[in-house]
Amino acid sequence: MTNLEVVILVIHVMAALTIIGMVMLQRGKGAEMGAGFGSGSSATVFGSSGSGNFLTKTTSIAAVLFFVTSFSLAYFARQNSQVAGDLGIPTIEQVEPTQGEDVSLPELDIQTESDGVPQADVPSDEADPDVPTVE
Repeated sequence: MTNLEVVILVIHVMAALTIIGMVMLQRGKGAEMGAGFGSGSSATVFGSSGSGNFLTKTTSIAAVLFFVTSFSLAYFARQNSQVAGDLGIPTIEQVEPTQGEDVSLPELDIQTESDGVPQADVPSDEADPDVPTVE
């Protein structure tokens, strides 16, 4: 992990914690209604205009920073990815048939009945005894 990755990771975690904190500090729209009737605390820490504007902007900036760092970390992870074989994970190798082998599937004779439904002509030695035949 390079120093740049570590710095981006620290910024990423800080942005995530900032988003969590800002969302927890924000009040819902219904909370302001109670202050108009005298209940609740109408005095706020952020001044008479309320905390909505400051908290909303801070949350938006933290969210944009979080997404930018997420994409940056994904880019670094893609650049540093290794082939599975290098890590000792077994891989499936494709086996090519030799020239003498016949790997073709048996061909079925498909005939169309009068109702337009294709019917396969299956030889009797390959027919399944548990499946009833339609004649």
